[in-house]
Amino acid sequence: MKKFFDRLWFYKVVALFLAIVLAIYVNFNQPGFVPEGQRNATIKTATKKENLKVPLQVSVDTDKYYVTGYPEKVSLSLSGSTALVTSTVNTQNFRVFIDLSKFKPGKHTVPVKVNGLSNQLSYSINPKKITVNIQKRKSKSFPVQIEYNKDAVPTPYKVGTAKSDPSVVTVTGATSEVNQIDKIVARVVIPKDEIKSYLREVILIAEDKAGRQLNVVIDPATTNVTIPISLPKKTVKLSLTSHGGNQDKIYSLSSNIDTIKIYGKDETLKKIDELPIDVDLSHVNADTEKTIPIKLPKGVYQTNPAQVSVKIKVSNSNGKKD
Repeated sequence: MKKFFDRLWFYKVVALFLAIVLAIYVNFNQPGFVPEGQRNATIKTATKKENLKVPLQVSVDTDKYYVTGYPEKVSLSLSGSTALVTSTVNTQNFRVFIDLSKFKPGKHTVPVKVNGLSNQLSYSINPKKITVNIQKRKSKSFPVQIEYNKDAVPTPYKVGTAKSDPSVVTVTGATSEVNQIDKIVARVVIPKDEIKSYLREVILIAEDKAGRQLNVVIDPATTNVTIPISLPKKTVKLSLTSHGGNQDKIYSLSSNIDTIKIYGKDETLKKIDELPIDVDLSHVNADTEKTIPIKLPKGVYQTNPAQVSVKIKVSNSNGKKD
């Protein structure tokens, strides 16, 4: 037996055992050390606070009444166990509301209520009370009026009749507000020196006679505005003239078009009923076809088409063709 305890490996095993026991003891007694089971229990019982901005719902007969004066959101502070607060914040399966179902038209101060929260949570709401104005509801249709900066379009470009799609909208709100509506307006800002038709989706605004914006709901809330911008135009006759021909030749000119569109200043277009196309017959001794670019008269900025194809038939003065 004495030989057994004298063996070297025995002391090695004992030393290893004591080292393991000492390590466990030290770790267990270090500050902050928590066994696994106790750690899980600590998580469940730890407290947490959370501040939220949550939508405020309004319980009221929306077919009869229209309510103003309440905020879109209120502040909600939650406190309780970490797990429960975290779950509540993530799911938000609760409701913050004011109950106006038993109130008549007029101003009322009402408490903000919450339901759906666990009774293991503590909470506070800010504001706790809200003053609202309950009025009878009214709906009415109005045409859309378009306003825009006409001076942005350079001369001689012309602005046509602006159009709104839709041209009529429905407005809903408190009777007192709807009765004050003077116009539903779509305001458009055209970029400076714009020369092409302008299209834009615009938010609609309800205004009274003083230009004050009214608190109503417009359906739809936006409209598509089209503002035509173009050069003044006119259709005129095409007149074929020529120069530089051989005196011994007879020339016959024709074109596949009889009229042409010209674009320019209104006062210029009023004076033009016919546009001459001058054809140079120099060195033309046989039937041919020429493409003639149109020279723009003063005050005319463009034509459509920009050039004309002219057929030239040539014959001798004695009536024989070359």
